[in-house]
Order: sequence, then C-alpha cells, then structure tokens
Amino acid sequence: MRQLLAWTLAAAAALAAAPTAPAARPDCPRLTTSWHGDNRARLQRVVDARGTCSGRTGAVAAFDWDNTVTKNDVTDATLSWALRHDRLPRPARWKDTSAWLTEAADRALAAACGTGAGTSLRTSDRPRCTDEILEIREQATTMSGAPAFAGRWNHRRTVPQYAWVPQLFAGRTPAELASYARAARREALAAPVGATRVLGTHTVPAYVRPYAQMRDLIRTLHRAGFRVYVVSAGVEPVTEVWSRGVGVDAAHTIAIRPVLDRRGRITTRTEGCGGVPATRGAVIPYIDGKRCWINQEIYGVRGAAAWQRQPWERRPALAAGDADTDVTFVGDATGAHLVIDRDKPELMCRAYDDADRRWLVNPMFIDPLPRRTEPYPCSTTAWTAPDGTPGPVRRADGSVVPDQADRVP
Repeated sequence: MRQLLAWTLAAAAALAAAPTAPAARPDCPRLTTSWHGDNRARLQRVVDARGTCSGRTGAVAAFDWDNTVTKNDVTDATLSWALRHDRLPRPARWKDTSAWLTEAADRALAAACGTGAGTSLRTSDRPRCTDEILEIREQATTMSGAPAFAGRWNHRRTVPQYAWVPQLFAGRTPAELASYARAARREALAAPVGATRVLGTHTVPAYVRPYAQMRDLIRTLHRAGFRVYVVSAGVEPVTEVWSRGVGVDAAHTIAIRPVLDRRGRITTRTEGCGGVPATRGAVIPYIDGKRCWINQEIYGVRGAAAWQRQPWERRPALAAGDADTDVTFVGDATGAHLVIDRDKPELMCRAYDDADRRWLVNPMFIDPLPRRTEPYPCSTTAWTAPDGTPGPVRRADGSVVPDQADRVP
C-alpha cells in the first residue's frame, strides 16, 4: 500500500511538471499543412502549451536544415555551383586544406587539380578534379578508393569531410560565398523536383525544395512567440542565405563558422565551442557539437558545461532533425523530438524506442523512403563512440535499446 501511494504521488508530480496544452482558443496560431498520422496534432499541442496560447513566450525551437527543413543539401548545391563556375580557389598545397587529409588524397588532388595559390581551380572543364573533390566530400575516399582522411578526431564532435567544405573556400570572403549560395539557390529552386545533373562521373541532385510543412511549422512557432533557430553542420554563410527564406535570420542561424583572417577572408580554421578554441575543424555543429553550439549560442552556457545536457528550462521545447548528426540535440528537446525519416540508425533507434513518448517520426515529404525491411541494429552497432567504434544505443539508465523495426510509413 505504501509503495502504491509513492508511485501515485510520483506520477502526479511528473504530470504537474510536464507542460499541458490549454483548450484551443480561436486566436491560437494553428498549423495548416498535412502531416503523417497524428504528428500535426502532437506538434500543435507543443505550440499551444509552450507558446502564446498559454500566455508564454520565449521557448526555443531548433531545426537542423539540410534534409530536415529542405529536401536536399544546400551546402552541396553551393559546392556544385562553385565547381561548375570555377569559384574554388586553388590551394598552394592540398594538405593545407585539412588537418586530416592523407598523403593519398593530397597526391590524387594535386594530380587531378594542380596546385599553386593565386588562381581558381578550372573545375568546369577538368572532370577528374571535380570527381576527386566530390568523392572526398561524399565518401571520404579518393576516386581510387584510398582513405582521404586519417588520424584522430572526436567522431561525435566533427567529421573531416564536413569541415573540409568551408576549408575549400579558404581565401574567399563570406560575402563571396554567400553570393555563390544565392546563385545556387535560384538555380536549385528553378529546377524541377527530381532533377539531377552529372558532375564528372557523379550524379548529384539539381534541385532543392523547402518543405511546405516545415515552413508552416516555423511560421506558426514564430506567431506563437517561440525563438526559432537553425542549427546545421553546413557552412554558415550558405545556410544563412537559405534560412532567410523561411523567416529565420542570420542571428538565429548556427552552422560551421570559419575563422577570418585580417582581410576578412575565410581561413581553414573554424570557431570553437565548449571551451575548445578555434581549430582546423575539430569542433563543428555535429552530433554532440550541436548540443554544445545550442547551449553556448542560445543559452549562454560557457566552457566545458556546454557539452552537457542542461536543465529543462535551458533546452529547446521542440527540436527537429533527419540524421545521426542531429540525435543529441533532438533528444534534448523537452516537448517534442521531430524526426524526418532518412533511415539513419542511431536517430531511428532513439525515435522508435520512444523512451519519453515524445518522439515523432515523419516520412520525407518529397520522395519518402520505402519501409526498411531489416531492423535497425540498435543493440549492437547503431551508436558511434568518440573514437569512431560502433556500439549499442543505450538509454539514460544504461539499458540497451533493442533492435527496432521500421514502422513509418
């Protein structure tokens, strides 16, 4: 009897602490687009409970950008445009572009692209050069299959081929990079859905589309008094060009931030987080790095504490992502963890385990993936350790998440 009373009191306390949506009023900002299953209703409850409908303002909503707010990657679209218009500066040495670039990659890039600072790469008519750059960006290997990056890095704070993209533009200004992004944006929005192009021997998407559902969600959150942020592992001057199109300004856009030289030009160094100073890409908004950047830039948490999960009031009410790079900050959300299903194992293991009953899984709104036939390997290899070794996904209490079947769509 005493134990039953304790459980009852604990349950009552938990219900009292959790935000509840008030009865909807006619003036409450409403979502208007269609979502999978009951996701729209569940998102609306968070909007109502944490926004102006309940007399509150200032709650944070944080969104990954590429393949979460948009279909396709806007940094890749900008890189594609730059390759086709000879806008990448040629480095004096390819090894200078990344702290982890291998000798094999250095040789492959030098042979295909040449070296010598002061000129632009002629990638528009040198398909071998385009191929090497795209293969390293996409697969982290050279066209011959040799590893392009080697050494030590924290696999939950960075990935070399993501950090490499802004490093490729070293010597350009943020304004120049933004101009490339604007040109790529015009082109990608004009291309029909499904369009592709061939660069070298690589077939890449030629179009990008902001999802109507995400645009509506962001607009509704703004109307409900939320502070809406984009937190991306893309390049910040590029992401800012696109985020403005859904009403998120540069001050609320967080991505990889290149360090500038005295002339205001991009260098191969990137700004740091959580007490880690500027480096050559060791800390970017990637997996645990996204939590760090949110804590530091949005909540003002400094030093090593920025790597830790914060108290309830210093975490986003809603967070959305599509890939394992988003799993930490999406899991930190207190009201809803919104996942766009792209078959990424750690994120989908967390989503389908649904430990706090606040995970929402939605198929991609354009060209959704078919249901996966094999379970996600949650109990064995879906988690990536800081040293890069795979392992089981664990809950907060240390228990292992069992393998999960794909259930959406």
